[in-house]
Amino acid sequence: MSLDNLYRRVILDHYRSPRNKGRVKGENVIGEGKNPSCGDDLVLSIRLEGDDLVAVGWEGEGCAICCASASMLTKAIEGKRVDEALAWAESVKALVRGEEPKEDLGEVEALAGVAKFAVRVKCATLPWVALGIALDGEGEATTE
Repeated sequence: MSLDNLYRRVILDHYRSPRNKGRVKGENVIGEGKNPSCGDDLVLSIRLEGDDLVAVGWEGEGCAICCASASMLTKAIEGKRVDEALAWAESVKALVRGEEPKEDLGEVEALAGVAKFAVRVKCATLPWVALGIALDGEGEATTE
């Protein structure tokens, strides 16, 4: 099986069986993201205890890539500290832009193939942009 096929399978798996879909009980941080050009619209729901992300969920509608990316995000950052989650967000955004990751991003590396399709980069990065905005308290993410 080629690497591209493996990446497609991971993305489709997260789209068809999204992880952590739904609001988190006791959420105290929310990040909203919209991509008007594709129709992606999501809300990240986070429960912070100090600097620790103890629970992360998401809800919304969007294309397969955006929804899969949101699902992968929740699995990747849950249990991390705010600074670690923000560093991950930067690494994932760089990966989706076609840069080589500086660390092992696990199954999130399935998003690397999105770099070949410039129109989908915003779809894949929207959840990660919304995460940064949520943790920095900057409001709503919109990719246009």
